[in-house]
Amino acid sequence: MSRLTFTRWLQQSPVPLPQDLIQTLQITADCCRDISAAIARGALTGMLGQAGSENIQGEDQKKLDVISNDMLLAAHAQGGHLAGMASEEMDDPFPVTTHANSRYLLLFDPLDGSSNIDINAPVGTIFSVLETTPGSNTAEVTPFLQPGTAQVAAGYAIYGPATQLIITVGHGVDAFTLDPDSGEFLLTTSGMKIPEETQEFAINMSNQRHWEAPVQRYVGELLEGKAGVRGKDFNMRWVAAMVADVHRILTRGGVFLYPLDSKTASKGGKLRLMYEANPMAWLVEQAGGSATTGLVRILDIAPTGLHQRVPVILGARTEVERATSYHA
Repeated sequence: MSRLTFTRWLQQSPVPLPQDLIQTLQITADCCRDISAAIARGALTGMLGQAGSENIQGEDQKKLDVISNDMLLAAHAQGGHLAGMASEEMDDPFPVTTHANSRYLLLFDPLDGSSNIDINAPVGTIFSVLETTPGSNTAEVTPFLQPGTAQVAAGYAIYGPATQLIITVGHGVDAFTLDPDSGEFLLTTSGMKIPEETQEFAINMSNQRHWEAPVQRYVGELLEGKAGVRGKDFNMRWVAAMVADVHRILTRGGVFLYPLDSKTASKGGKLRLMYEANPMAWLVEQAGGSATTGLVRILDIAPTGLHQRVPVILGARTEVERATSYHA
């Protein structure tokens, strides 16, 4: 059976995509393919382990964090399709000035879950595309500070037993799998949908003592199982890579929580709004789910900083609504 390639999918979008947006997404996909190959060779080429540096969040960088970041910058630095880039791994925006009419901004987490690299567990790349006015000063932060509702494309690549690319341009969520023989991403699932009901949840239980009361109540009810108010047993899953936990939810349902707690309250939360929460929230909503901070819809947040952090609750709509109602 002949499968639709990612290139052809971009060209056949229900709403025609501008050529510079197509170019942005195609180059990003090609770069994710190359990052996948770099990760696969990591132990053979000495690319595992610490880089000996920290990112803006004060987190230790892995060698592959830096390599993946540099690969994305280099891939997009020429061509005139972008006005600027921003990365979780860089303090400031990265302006691209090759064309006066360039209007797209690419934001990315080059290697989500990089703590998993050394144990050969799933990691990924998350990306978001915004549009700005041509001629904007993309060396400044201001053009990037747009709510998640302004995204024109969002997605992630997950590097696991197979490398997959999951993407939305506002018309549902589609999944592509990398064919290692041809090097092409081929459409394998169209119109991903999150079931409304679930019996799985993902949360870092080691932080339980730090959670606020609404999350204590919600997770406590899940742990009570059939004997509790929910009347059914729940299973917990936690991969320590947002791409893997969200991918499971998009594939078979569930709910993911990285809530505000006493450890992260001073920072506003754990996950980055622009590089993680916004793109994942849009994907989840496009697949029929919901995404909130516990208080507000994530996509409605007006960002105040490039590296702003927020709490995240996303996944099956009924579960997110229940957890959010406890915060109210």
